[in-house]
Amino acid sequence: MGLASSSLLVLLELALPNAALYEQLSRLVQQVDFQTTVMNGMLAFLLFAGSLHVDFEALRSRLAVVGLMATAGTVMSTGLVGSLMWGLAHMIGLDLPFAWALVFGALISPTDPVAVLATLKAVKVPAELETDMAGESLFNDGVGVVLFTALVVFAAASGGDSVGPTEVGELFLLEAIGGGLLGLVCGYAAYRAMRAIDDYPVEVLISIALAMGCYSLATALHMSGPIAVVVAGILVGNRGPQDALSDLTQSYLFGFWTLVDQILNSILFLLIGLEVLVLRFDASYLPLSLLAIPVAVTARLVSTASAVAALKRWYSFHRGTVAVLVWGGLRGGISIALALSLPETEWKPILLSATYFVVVFTILVQGLTLRRVAKRVLIQQEAVA
Repeated sequence: MGLASSSLLVLLELALPNAALYEQLSRLVQQVDFQTTVMNGMLAFLLFAGSLHVDFEALRSRLAVVGLMATAGTVMSTGLVGSLMWGLAHMIGLDLPFAWALVFGALISPTDPVAVLATLKAVKVPAELETDMAGESLFNDGVGVVLFTALVVFAAASGGDSVGPTEVGELFLLEAIGGGLLGLVCGYAAYRAMRAIDDYPVEVLISIALAMGCYSLATALHMSGPIAVVVAGILVGNRGPQDALSDLTQSYLFGFWTLVDQILNSILFLLIGLEVLVLRFDASYLPLSLLAIPVAVTARLVSTASAVAALKRWYSFHRGTVAVLVWGGLRGGISIALALSLPETEWKPILLSATYFVVVFTILVQGLTLRRVAKRVLIQQEAVA
């Protein structure tokens, strides 16, 4: 709806140059700091709401699969996207530095948990495959943000020696491992508080404080806020119903977070569509922006197929898993927020344009056809088997 409204206003501006609707709405949208709104506002609530419903036992049984795709898969995809974008840019006459091409690879490689979890609600896939998709999308943001942060510093320094493998390793440990441990501590503290109280309004407030406080504390300590809040949500969502939450509290708490999830999802996707009014694209960016779509899909295919091939000896995979994982690798608001946070360089408009094209394609094309693709691929493969 947001994208359709934005496109309609663009057409109206072309047809009626004297109309002020476009300009007025553009000023309104410009007042919304998309990067801050998503990364420091909505994300904590959306990730917490999504992680509450993750089955820890199912996740633990697929831990190696989720872990490999979220780490090595993201790193591999970053390198592939960066290399392909650098080569294609030079083929069409754009002198895009390799370091900035890698930055684009880092921000576009992680799948967006908000988009993936929202899509999984409408698409029926086998339980193991759903766990792989949800788990990867929830945890690969930490890896992506670490790579993005390190590569931005490297690219801004023109490829200097300011960031080396040791610094990247330390940053990963602090961001990912530190964020996970912080999430465990905060989640356990909230669980103990809920266990000591039998009053559903207070327990719902504790869950809100947990989502906000854990994410904010992680950010202040330079740890991964997404990983921290996901770990905390999984702990409360799985441990709480056992002995800390009464049936009445469970109905109110899970109902509240389901409603929060629905409302914020709607607002986020609307904002993604309305951002077209702010992001005035240069026609010269169009070739590379369009090429970024097959580049992102190809890198997703290679990294996903590699992870499945490496683990198929120890884990069972439904035939057609790679196809569903590739087509279900949606990007969303997080990628746009990271692109908007790039420093003001001559390459930011190009990378932002490419990011927006990939995000819109994955949401509108892949997201809206995933059910059909999953049904056709999985049923056909089962029939062959």
